[in-house]
Amino acid sequence: MAEELSLTYKIALGLIPHIGDISARKLVSHFGSVEAIFREPYGNLVKIPGIGPTLAQHICNRSYIGVAEKEAEFVTRHDIKTFFYLDGSYPYRLKQCEDSPVVFFFKGNADLNANKLLSVVGTRNATQRGKELCSKIIGNLAERHPDLIIVSGLAYGIDIEAHKAALANNLQTVGVLGHGLKTLYPSAHISTAKKMAENGGLLTDFISDEQPERTHFVKRNRIIAGLSDATLVVESGIKGGALITADIANSYHRDVFALPGRPDDKWSSGCNNLIKTNKAALVECADDIEYLLDWKPEKNKQPVQKFMFAELDDNEKIIFELISKEGEMTIDAICRSCGIPVHRLSSQLLQMEFKGALKCMPGNIYKTA
Repeated sequence: MAEELSLTYKIALGLIPHIGDISARKLVSHFGSVEAIFREPYGNLVKIPGIGPTLAQHICNRSYIGVAEKEAEFVTRHDIKTFFYLDGSYPYRLKQCEDSPVVFFFKGNADLNANKLLSVVGTRNATQRGKELCSKIIGNLAERHPDLIIVSGLAYGIDIEAHKAALANNLQTVGVLGHGLKTLYPSAHISTAKKMAENGGLLTDFISDEQPERTHFVKRNRIIAGLSDATLVVESGIKGGALITADIANSYHRDVFALPGRPDDKWSSGCNNLIKTNKAALVECADDIEYLLDWKPEKNKQPVQKFMFAELDDNEKIIFELISKEGEMTIDAICRSCGIPVHRLSSQLLQMEFKGALKCMPGNIYKTA
């Protein structure tokens, strides 16, 4: 009974009119517990700095307690997890964000504190190029990071492409919704959402009866930005929700990446501007993301066919042994050490990549494969 009452109070805290997530935290800090807030009389509440008569009246108006009780019964019946910001299980990345939700709801099996989470966002008017790049990058990341979780907003365009690519590559994927869990918007994505609930999850800070509204989708972007290590913007016009998410991620001091496009491409203008204004790092492939986040690939448990050293010619063997000794080297350093003209060296390095002897990393840095 005490546990049910505690859940009701936690949900009720998020329902108090005109009390945002930041103010709600201050109230809990002042009173020591969420339950104490609802036991405090109006006369004491009105004296608290920053509360005042209007907010004190809202807190003392217990009408939303009934709504919270109904919601607590709904989430319990449907096996929906409720995360309160003081809970030990609350996602630590999200907890670092000042305006993260004091309470949110999650239907799924993903570990929101997993080692690697990447948010992927973009325009609803995704081009074929954008969809293909999104799928390719997620597919390549999945090969080396099967523990990666992809986060997005279940919207049309890049969002749904990211979710589908994750599922196709056996990655868990989490959709952050702009409405309650009794609704699924857009309805065209219901089948994908059901698969996500089984391999990832659906997350929202709106109670179950809440319907989709434009302002809700802007609000949910803070969760997309805060839940992950980094945000990748695949395509975006000069304005749009993806850019709002990128700005929020920057305010949280999280990495933001953007795929560049042609200068005259309408749906790349937002990405190009993020890069131009130093609000996002330019990335072109999964390797770039892996390098910038310093993600170490998981070792493949299956035996991998390695290249045969005998396949290398004499010059290639010298280059291979040099890079093996140094660990990794730029093309300029290799050129100086071996005395091979750069035009010839580039060709040889490429051939060695084809043979599986070397791997080229961002910045023309080479290491043994």
